[in-house]
Amino acid sequence: MASQQLQVLSALDAAKTQFYHFTAIVIAGMGFFTDAYDLFCISLVTKLLGRIYYHIPGSANPGSLPPNVAAAVNGVALCGTLAGQLFFGWLGDKMGRKRVYGVTLMLMVVTSIASGLSFGSTAKGVMATLCFFRFWLGFGIGGDYPLSATIMSEYANKRTRGAFIAAVFAMQGFGILAGGIVALILSAAFKARFPALPYQLDPVGSTVTQADYVWRIIFMVGGIPAALTYYWRMKMPETARYTALVARNAKQAAADMATVLQVEIEAEQDKVEWLSEEPANNYGLFSKEFARRHGLHLVGTAVTWFLLDIVFYSQSLFQKDIFVAVNWIPSAKTMSALEELYLIARAQTIIALCGTIPGYWFTVAFIDCMGRRTIQLMGFFFMTVFMLGLAIPYNYWKTPGHQAGFVVMYAFTFFFANFGPNSTTFVVPAEIFPARLRSTCHGISAATGKAGAIVGAFGFLYAAEPSNKALTDPGYPPGIGVKYSLIVLGVVDFFGLLFTFLVPETKGKSIEEMSGDVVVDAEDGSGTDEQRQLPGLNNRTVHV
Repeated sequence: MASQQLQVLSALDAAKTQFYHFTAIVIAGMGFFTDAYDLFCISLVTKLLGRIYYHIPGSANPGSLPPNVAAAVNGVALCGTLAGQLFFGWLGDKMGRKRVYGVTLMLMVVTSIASGLSFGSTAKGVMATLCFFRFWLGFGIGGDYPLSATIMSEYANKRTRGAFIAAVFAMQGFGILAGGIVALILSAAFKARFPALPYQLDPVGSTVTQADYVWRIIFMVGGIPAALTYYWRMKMPETARYTALVARNAKQAAADMATVLQVEIEAEQDKVEWLSEEPANNYGLFSKEFARRHGLHLVGTAVTWFLLDIVFYSQSLFQKDIFVAVNWIPSAKTMSALEELYLIARAQTIIALCGTIPGYWFTVAFIDCMGRRTIQLMGFFFMTVFMLGLAIPYNYWKTPGHQAGFVVMYAFTFFFANFGPNSTTFVVPAEIFPARLRSTCHGISAATGKAGAIVGAFGFLYAAEPSNKALTDPGYPPGIGVKYSLIVLGVVDFFGLLFTFLVPETKGKSIEEMSGDVVVDAEDGSGTDEQRQLPGLNNRTVHV
C-alpha cells in the first residue's frame, strides 16, 4: 500500500516557489522587522534617558541610568518576550496559528506607541510606565516568534523551506538597521534645529529640553510597519497542516490550499480520521513517547538557543559601551546629548550594514544546500574564534589606530552569529516537532533562548564594569571588565557548538517525516529501520 501522506500536504511539499510564498515572507517578516526594531532600539536611547532624567548637578560626567533602572529598562521587554513565547506558542496549537497571529501584531502596535507616551511627574514614574509598556510590547513580540516560524514552515515547500523561514527571521536585520537610521535622522535633525555645547562646557544646556521628544518618537515609529501589515495577516488562510492534522478538517484544508496553489486537491477526510486515531499521533508534550522521540531534540534546540542569546544580546544591547571602551565613540562629557545619540546610532548602523544583515542573508542563500546543523556548527565555531580574538589582545585593540581592526572583528562576530546559530535556532524548531505541538515546542525553545538573553542583558551590564572600583560607573559594583567578559562569551559560544550535535539535520526532508506526522505501510519498504520498528501500529509505521 502506498504512503498515507495527505494529498494537500504532498502538494505543499512539491509546490514550486510562487508569489504566495513571497507574500507570506513579507507578511510574517514585517512582524520580525518590528520585533528587532523595538527590542534593540532601547540600546540607542539608554544614554539619552540617563542624561534627561538622571542628571546630577555638579557632576563631572553626564547623568546615567542607575544600575537597577538600566537593568529594568534593558531587560523588561525580554521578560515579556519570554512569557509571550510560552503563552502564544501554546495558544497557537490550541486555537490555530491565524486566530492568534493578529492579536500579537496589534499588541505590538499599541504598546510601541504607548512606550513613546510614557508619563510621570518624576524620573521614576516615567521609567516605571516605560517598563510597563515595554513588558507588554515584549509579550506581543514573543508571540510572533513561534507563530511566524510555524506558519512559514507549514506554508513552505520541502526544497526551499529553510530559506523561506530564514528569510522571515532575516527581516530582523532590517529592523535593527531601521532603528539606527531613524535615530540618525532624528538626532541630526534635532541637533541642527536645537544646537548645544558639549557637557563639559555646559552641563545643563548640553541636553536640550526637546531631546525628550527624540526617544519617544524613536519608540513610536516602531509601530508603523506592524500596523501596515495587519490587514494582510488577517487575510491569510489558516495553514493546511494545522487545519488537516490538528483541527482535522480535511475539506477546509484542501479548499484553502487549492485556492493558494491554483490546483485541484482531494479532501481525503477519511484519511485524516484514520490518522487521528493512530496512537502515535496522539501523544502529549509530557508523555514518555514525546520524550523518546523528541526529548533530546527539544533539549538541543532550547539549550543552543539559550547559549546563543547570552552572547547575541550581550553584544547587541551593550555594543555602545564596548565602543566607548575601545575609544571608537568619544567620552560622553565631550559631546552634547544629541551628538552622543548620533554617534551611537551611526556605530549600530555600520555594524548592521557590515555584519548583521549580510549574515542573515548568507543563511537564506545557503541553508538549503549546506544544511542547518553545518551552518550552526560553523557559526558557533567562528563566533568563538573571533570573540577570543577580540578578548585576548584586548589592550592592543584599545590603543590609538587599532580601533578599526576591533570594529571589523566585532562585525565578524555578528556576521557569523547570523550566518549561523541566530538564524538556525529559529528555523529548526519549526520543522522537527508534530503539528499539534509545533508552535508550543518552538515557543519553549525560543523562551529558553530569551532566558539566555536576560542572563546576557543583566549579566553583561555588571560584568563589563572595571575591576577597579574607582573606574566603575556611578552606582555599579566592580566587575571583571570588558576583556574577561568577552572571554566568558567566547566560552559560551564553544558550549553552543557542542550542544548543536543534539539537533537533527532537516535539509531536504518533509516536516511530517521529521515530526512523525507521516504514516506509511511497512510493506512498501520505505522509511528507515527505526521508522519501521515502532510498536503497536499493525504494520503501519510513523516517520520520526
